[in-house]
Amino acid sequence: MPKQVDYESRRRRIAEAVCLLADEHGPEGVSMRDVATRAQVSLGAVQRCFRSKAEMLLFAVDHVGDRITERVRDRLAASPAQSAATALGHAADEIALLREEHRAEARIWLAFVAQAAVSEPLAGPLRTSYAALQNLLARLITEATGSGSADGGITPPDPQHEACTLLALADGLTTHVLVGHLPAEQAEEILHAHLVGLWERLGTVRPHKAG
Repeated sequence: MPKQVDYESRRRRIAEAVCLLADEHGPEGVSMRDVATRAQVSLGAVQRCFRSKAEMLLFAVDHVGDRITERVRDRLAASPAQSAATALGHAADEIALLREEHRAEARIWLAFVAQAAVSEPLAGPLRTSYAALQNLLARLITEATGSGSADGGITPPDPQHEACTLLALADGLTTHVLVGHLPAEQAEEILHAHLVGLWERLGTVRPHKAG
């Protein structure tokens, strides 16, 4: 019988190879032949999964975004009894990619962002990933506000606006840490201070520091 091929698994394996090469050379330096070598598959196998380099890069962008989103959801699911404020802190911490073990992933993400600035096909999937992360943060802000103790004199926040601000801060901190402008510890303090300020404005409980 002919050997059955798990194409989805192979596509993810190829995406991981793309990410490793993008980290080393930038997305523009990735070739399908080099990806085949790094993924330890034939060039023909890569071409059967992806019709072009552009299609392969698009899948890799989605792969990185899905990986970050899945990690956030896994961390939230691991502690279902935590407060919404604490859950938001954990989510923001994961999105910012400040920990050492996520440094390579942060470099890959920003390499794709830089390439997307001049490539609309790459920009589309990145916008989709950002939108998914912003909606997740907005949901947590809504839950935290609803379970807080704010009095009637405080204007309810716009969860999407607050989520957009938090996402932009986390994204900016990623860049500042990668280029050496801020140490990761200071970036984490800035992120936590923003969350504390958010809850003080809303009159809700303070979040525990992510860790």
